[in-house]
Amino acid sequence: MQSIKDIKQLFEQAEKEQWNALFPQYKTDERAGVKKLITQYENKLLKHKKEQERLYRMLEFERKYGDEFSCICGIDEAGRGPFAGPVVAGAVILPKGLTIEGLNDSKQVSAKKREELYDEIKEKAVSVGIGMSSPARIDEINILNAAMLAMKQAVEGLAQRPGLVLVDGNRCPKLEVPVRSVVKGDAASASIAAASILAKVTRDRYMRQLAQEYPQSELDAHKGYPTKRHYELLDQYGIQPFYRKSFLKKRGYV
Repeated sequence: MQSIKDIKQLFEQAEKEQWNALFPQYKTDERAGVKKLITQYENKLLKHKKEQERLYRMLEFERKYGDEFSCICGIDEAGRGPFAGPVVAGAVILPKGLTIEGLNDSKQVSAKKREELYDEIKEKAVSVGIGMSSPARIDEINILNAAMLAMKQAVEGLAQRPGLVLVDGNRCPKLEVPVRSVVKGDAASASIAAASILAKVTRDRYMRQLAQEYPQSELDAHKGYPTKRHYELLDQYGIQPFYRKSFLKKRGYV
């Protein structure tokens, strides 16, 4: 008789698609440990199937436009809300039909998982691009225009020219290629979700680097967002070069 350890190892070594063929072999085993083990793997398989269904739905827009456009790019930005640091945009072209497990709107993913997804996106993408607008640029042309500019830069940074660009939200940058807006696109389009991860991780890394120059401002913790602690630090140390003065003006600091 196989030990429970051996049965677990058998499932671990098999592909998830093979588990259904394994379940009947152990369904009649009366050992409590085996019953518990089979239930665990049945739940894992159910979770996996639901994830695959979600990822399939996230390719809806890529399928919708796939016949007309062979190369589709998703773009999204990170950092509109903070009053410190740049706004960053990411542009990603994924291979047609590619699914990346766990890929989602960056706000729905843990920091650790975002880093993992970032590496996988960089590895598997056809091309990626990054754009960035500084706090000074934001003050000069306002946050909306600065975000649009960063998106344009991100697309221009791609090694391959896309046939269509999908943009999160209801506002689109002016580009030399066709553009479609997708409301809540970072949770509805794999290309846009990948771009949101790229933008978020890039910006967070930038803020951590900036924190080394200004350790008293704790940028690695709040990333420039208006937390209670950030207001305390702003009151204590005053306006630094990384602040968006137009944002602080609204809060009475300028």
